[in-house]
Amino acid sequence: MKKFLALSLLLVFVLSSPVMAAYQSPADIINDSLSMLHEAGKLGDAKDMAKTLKTSYAIALVPSMLKAGFVFGGEYGEGLILQRKNGKWYGPSFYNISGGSFGFQLGMQQVSLLMAVINKKGVDAFLHSRTKLGGDVGIAVGPVGRRAEAATDARARASIYSYSISKGLFAGVSLEGSVISISVKRNKEYWGKKIAAVDALNIPATDKRIQPLIKALDELISMAK
Repeated sequence: MKKFLALSLLLVFVLSSPVMAAYQSPADIINDSLSMLHEAGKLGDAKDMAKTLKTSYAIALVPSMLKAGFVFGGEYGEGLILQRKNGKWYGPSFYNISGGSFGFQLGMQQVSLLMAVINKKGVDAFLHSRTKLGGDVGIAVGPVGRRAEAATDARARASIYSYSISKGLFAGVSLEGSVISISVKRNKEYWGKKIAAVDALNIPATDKRIQPLIKALDELISMAK
């Protein structure tokens, strides 16, 4: 009964949150992702973090993920991924990220996430119905500062590096155990038809709706030292 009540309270927190009610369309996710990237470009360690993005196969964004807990903990967010081939962008494909935990915890936190996908296996994680980060695909806390050089190390085992924006700086964030799932609904809304994620990520990102976000990504990547 205690577990049931705790989980019920968590669901009330999450479902009643203004964050969860914010996204009514793919355009909302794109616009909030754009705001996140504009903020990211102003951060003190953006140049170092951009080294990781410069060598990535794709970049996945979650402009607002809600983490809440009352004994049980949970997290949920909506995002998009864009693939990069030979300097050109493809997509987007939309996805959800969720997870849960158990232990002493209380409160609610909203974070913005940026994931640098550094190899094809990492991209594949966003092409299946459900992928467990840290289980089905390797994920590591994103390197910052001098450690950003690790992102170009061919021996690196992680397929995805994850970052959050916290206190005016980029911070590595652990997403071990979180689950990525394709948002069939958002992809259909954006593309105007039911489309597989793999097909969406092979369409050139030339639509005017996504161009401001592409420009912001290019500007952030160009900051790499």
